[in-house]
Amino acid sequence: MSVLDWSVLAAYFIVMIGIGVWSKGRIATVIDFFTARGKIPWWLAGISHHMSGYSAIMFVAFAAVAYTYGLAMYVWWALTIGIGVGIGAFVWAARWNRLRAKHGVASPLEYLARRYNLPAQQVLAYSGALLKVVDIAAKWVAIAILLRGFAGIPIGWGILITGAVTMVYITAGGLWADVLTDFGQFVIQGVAGIAMFLAVLAHLGGVSTLWTMWERLPDGHGDPFAGPYTGTFFLALLFIKTFEYNGGMWNLAQRYMAAPSGSAAKRSALLSSGLWLVWPLILFIPMFAAPLIVPGLANPEEAYVRLAQTLLPQGVIGLVLAGFFSHTMAMVSSDANVISSVITRDIAPVLVRRVRQLTDRAQLTFARVTTFSFVLVSMVIAISTEGQGVVLKIVVDLVAATMGPISIPLMLGMLPWFRRSGPTAAIVSWAAGLSVWAYVKWIVGSTDQATVVGVPLVTSLVLYVAVGLLRPENTRDRDELIDSLDSDPAEQPARA
Repeated sequence: MSVLDWSVLAAYFIVMIGIGVWSKGRIATVIDFFTARGKIPWWLAGISHHMSGYSAIMFVAFAAVAYTYGLAMYVWWALTIGIGVGIGAFVWAARWNRLRAKHGVASPLEYLARRYNLPAQQVLAYSGALLKVVDIAAKWVAIAILLRGFAGIPIGWGILITGAVTMVYITAGGLWADVLTDFGQFVIQGVAGIAMFLAVLAHLGGVSTLWTMWERLPDGHGDPFAGPYTGTFFLALLFIKTFEYNGGMWNLAQRYMAAPSGSAAKRSALLSSGLWLVWPLILFIPMFAAPLIVPGLANPEEAYVRLAQTLLPQGVIGLVLAGFFSHTMAMVSSDANVISSVITRDIAPVLVRRVRQLTDRAQLTFARVTTFSFVLVSMVIAISTEGQGVVLKIVVDLVAATMGPISIPLMLGMLPWFRRSGPTAAIVSWAAGLSVWAYVKWIVGSTDQATVVGVPLVTSLVLYVAVGLLRPENTRDRDELIDSLDSDPAEQPARA
């Protein structure tokens, strides 16, 4: 990397810290810290929702899949998310917002104590929080691998650099800082992504490359399903991503909660869905074409780094690397904020009585300490493992397979069609889904990704519905909560 590249990267870090300092002035209470009190414009919430689904893993592990299998990468990842978020725009987005507007909910799991009971809320909170720590550790490793590839910096130092900057702005600015950095990421990714896209087209012969390169690429690179990424795997991921990206991944529920109204949250979801269907194609075209430019890579995870070093001029490489940082830092800060909300609002008050008696100012301080601690723990895990073969394994196998059992009670609990499913259904479906995943993955030793990902989800879904039908536990209070999520506060008829 040149001096110009390092200057661009340093400028990016300074801007991120500046956003955190500016956002701090907008945070007066813990509600501001976690949901921005519903003041984020719908378009900004939509962009933030979209960008929070990216991390540097896309340019490491997913780039390796695109290098090896081609178009199947877009189909099983971006297309499933785009369709899933589009479905969620009509089913969940507005309901998340109404939980905040009508019930003062600041954590995605906060409503579960009323919808089910305290034990159901707690098991989902603990298991989800532990999952997030491992997930984020993998993302730290991914960005460190990219930094090592570009600049030769050891993985441990790469994690420390990105983690330290992230700690500063997310601890200070909360969700406002998170959303604004997502927007900055959107701009940086747009410039860097288009630069790489145009560089690849110019290198391979112009616009015609978009339809001629498939004949020159290895067999199967133009197929929508290839290798382990079969049609069955696509359907399993579609179910998973529909739950995950509409609130099962807790940080994305916050984007809907932070919009001004339920209808605004719906618009933000539709915007995010459209971006998912279109923009990843621009990003992945260079990865699909990589075997023609940097053939024979022993480690396909280096594909995007090698492309950048081969095709891009000084300064632009620094911008691309800043984009990698922004992907990971935005996602990590998003997860740190939502995990802090779960710990502050759902876990700590149950464990420590004194937390329930904290003043508004003390709650805000506690939220910031929790956020800082989460980032620190994830960094320690990442540094200790150094990502030896775990990046894609964690993201696809562990996160995708366990997200279903964790998210099904959370997501379906808001819908009127499942009002009969109560705490028993929630706990049974959660426990059975995780148990089946452990059995299939570790005892049977299945290597079929569709089975490992899909079977736990189907198990949880079937049991959640079946237990609700066989042992209905809906009460008047639970029914009122569900019914209250059908319309925005202003749409409610006046009471006599």
